[in-house]
Order: sequence, then C-alpha cells, then structure tokens
Amino acid sequence: MKSTEWSRKTREQVITLHRKGNSYKKIAKMLNIPRDTIGSIIRKFWAKGTVETLPGRGRKKMLTSTAVRYLKRRVEKSPRVTAEELRKDLSDVGTEVSAQTIRRTLRNEGLHARTPRRTPLLSPKNKKSRLQYAKSHVDKPQKFWDSVLWTDETKLELFGPMDQRYVWRRKNKAYEEKNTLPTVKHGGGSIMLWGCFASASTGKLQRVQGTMNSLQYQEILDDNVMQSVTNLRLGRRWTFQQDNDPKHTSKSTRAWLQIKGWNILKWPSQSPDLNPIENLWWDLKKAVAVRKPKNVTELEAFAHDEWAKIPVDRCKTLVSSYASRLKAVITVKGCCTKY
Repeated sequence: MKSTEWSRKTREQVITLHRKGNSYKKIAKMLNIPRDTIGSIIRKFWAKGTVETLPGRGRKKMLTSTAVRYLKRRVEKSPRVTAEELRKDLSDVGTEVSAQTIRRTLRNEGLHARTPRRTPLLSPKNKKSRLQYAKSHVDKPQKFWDSVLWTDETKLELFGPMDQRYVWRRKNKAYEEKNTLPTVKHGGGSIMLWGCFASASTGKLQRVQGTMNSLQYQEILDDNVMQSVTNLRLGRRWTFQQDNDPKHTSKSTRAWLQIKGWNILKWPSQSPDLNPIENLWWDLKKAVAVRKPKNVTELEAFAHDEWAKIPVDRCKTLVSSYASRLKAVITVKGCCTKY
C-alpha cells in the first residue's frame, strides 16, 4: 500500500515512534506496516516538514468529463465495442490514454465487461408472436395460471456444466483429487427427461429412452399427463402447455391431442423464458450435481429424488409471478427477458 493511502493518524504515529529512536523495522512491526512504507513516510516528512497530503497530490484525471460521456454513450449504444477500439477513437481526436484506463473509467461509471448471456436468436416474426402472446395473456386471472400444467424436456449430463467451476487451491496442488474434475471418454453419458409441474407442486418425471420421436412423445404424455393432473388437483378446466418442438407439433401429435380434447395453451416459438419449468430444471441440475452421480443409473435416480424434493412454495412462487414475465416481454417489445 502506498504511503499516501495511510491515514494522517497513522503517519503521525510513524513520525512519533521514529523521533523516539525506534528503527524502521521496529516501527513496521509495531504498526503492521511494510518497512518500505515506513521509510517513505519518514523521508517525505523530513523533505516537506509535514505528514499532510499536499495539494495536487494523487492521480490526475486522464479523461475530461466530455470524453467520459462519449465513452458511456458509445458502449451503451454498441455494447460489443472493445477497449482498444475506444482507445483508437480517442486517439483520433488527440486524447492519448491506454485501454486499461478506459476499462477503469467505465468500471467507475458502473459499466463492466461481462460475457453476454446466451439467448435464442429471435426473428422479427417470433418477437411479434411473443409480444402478442404476452399482451393477450397478461390480464388472465391467477386462477387460470394455477390450473396450467407446464411441461418440457431437458438433458442431464454426468460431469455437465454444473461441474465447470473454479476451485481454490495452492500452487502445485492442481492434481490433488479434490481439485480435479473427473472426465470420462465420450462425455460420460447423459439422459433426457420429460417433466411437468403446476402451481401446486411438481408432477411426473420420466426418462426419455433413446431419441424421442412423435410416437414416443405421445406415449409419455399418455402415461404421465392425466396422472399429474389428478395428483395436482388441477380440476376439469385445466390447460396443457408445451413448446413448439417438431415432435410436439407434428401432424401425428396434433391429431392425437385433438382426440384427447385437452385445452392447449398456444405457445410462441423460441420462448424458454416464458416457461417457468426452466427454473425448475436449473434447480434440479444444481441439486443433482451436488450429489455427484458416478454413472447414468445414479444420475436418473438422483434426478427423481431431487425432483420430488422441490418445495411446493418454489412452484407456487414461479406461477404466481407469471404476470411479471409477460410484462417484461411487453416492456422489451417481444425480445428476450431475464427470465
């Protein structure tokens, strides 16, 4: 730490102890300050006659307020612009600063470089569809949303993304078992799951065998949907939700659903952020990862265990706040939301 960063009281203590005949080393030990810093404080005292921070000290501002405003406008308009590109922009108008200075300036203005979140690529048509869906459903009563059976599929992996995290370790300890991430040839295996839930709780969860086609999808619905509707007490006027995956919207599946006579929620394409089950998939994957399954059999068993443990309050909160998702879509005119 530089001497100018120490308080006036601390600097005065250094001078007092020095005048009493204490060595730099002893003062450093007494005040828990680096010896080099002690020497710097004392030298500056004898040179200037004071421990006060003199006027004009400290880092000079390298950018004018006009330049800072330009940087803010530029990154807010073009978030992908680099610090090096900004440096060249300023250089062209006679302001020479480093890219590091630009990064620091933007951080001080609350603008931080972050990895962009991955979201579906939305076409103008899909944005319009999402906006129409949100506007036509935002005023639906909560009773309607409480009677919706939300469904989806997800992939669960051994040693999947939940294990891709940092570890705190010492130098030369990289290969201690606790600091390593086991790998298995060909990725270690994965399973595909179909699941459902409603405001009341989680519903059935089933593993998809192999690559799912329309026929298998229909069989999964036949085995699980009505049982879940009954268990969750959704009543006779319940609504079935599914996304627009080709297996869900194929001619065969549409005919099958028509025979069933279920009330189906018309769904906008490319809208995972509008399906609250996505939040439960995230919860499930985190919970399963903590248990560190060693093989696909354990992966499936742990998934069923953790799905059943998801709190009722979690399900209820996700559904009761659904109107907020719709309002968010309206606010961004059909674009992706934080959900």
